[in-house]
Amino acid sequence: MQHFNVTMKRLALYVVGLFFLSLGVSFSIQANLGVSPVSSLAYAFSLASGLSVGMMTVAANVLFIVLQVVLSKRFNVREATVQLIVAFLFGFFMDFTLYLLQAFPAPETMSISLLFLVVSLFVVAVGLLGYTSVKFPLMPYDELTAVIAEKTKWSVGKAKITSDLLNVVAAGLVCVISIGSLGAIGIGTVVAAYFIGKILGSLIRHFREPLLRWVYRNREDLKKDLIALQAEKAVLDESAGHKNPMQKKVSSSEDVHSLL
Repeated sequence: MQHFNVTMKRLALYVVGLFFLSLGVSFSIQANLGVSPVSSLAYAFSLASGLSVGMMTVAANVLFIVLQVVLSKRFNVREATVQLIVAFLFGFFMDFTLYLLQAFPAPETMSISLLFLVVSLFVVAVGLLGYTSVKFPLMPYDELTAVIAEKTKWSVGKAKITSDLLNVVAAGLVCVISIGSLGAIGIGTVVAAYFIGKILGSLIRHFREPLLRWVYRNREDLKKDLIALQAEKAVLDESAGHKNPMQKKVSSSEDVHSLL
């Protein structure tokens, strides 16, 4: 029973984290100053096609799964299925949170747009804290970063910068070709890329351990999880010359400090 309770708490924290992550992205979309690199391609697809952001989030994540398969030259049905489920859940949350935000007037001044942008930074960071603290599967984009790091022998940070740049360039091209402007890309993209990781790092220092104490009532389980997360951080902080920089799976909240 205790193991079941722990699993349900982890699942609740994971789902709530994904919800807040989508809510933060929705605030950045409403700000209309440019979305974060991670969501830029999905939003560009939405602007180009006229389909919902949620649907295009799923489409973009399917593309990321395909790229994982091409780069790794392997296909695991179970892993791909889990990633698709997470992508569909996040896509649903994207459309739902955008619908909720329709209750707020659209920003009509730069000051209100900046307020929405700042709110988005903190809400995304809160979402990432929950989503990444429970060692559940990451979304396809983050898993793609892990594959890039593994295949190139780069650090995850370097792989993340590369994947973000490619994602932003691809999103910009989609927007320029389809709507004649950068659309999804703007100052908000740069601000999100720089500040979300810093905000997340502060949240991790103050709130991750209390969250894990709530999840785990067994001190030994808590200790093991904290040790595992610290070990993963050490692996990710090593240089690209490490024998295998992805020896530990990218799944802790510090990992996502480099994944943003």
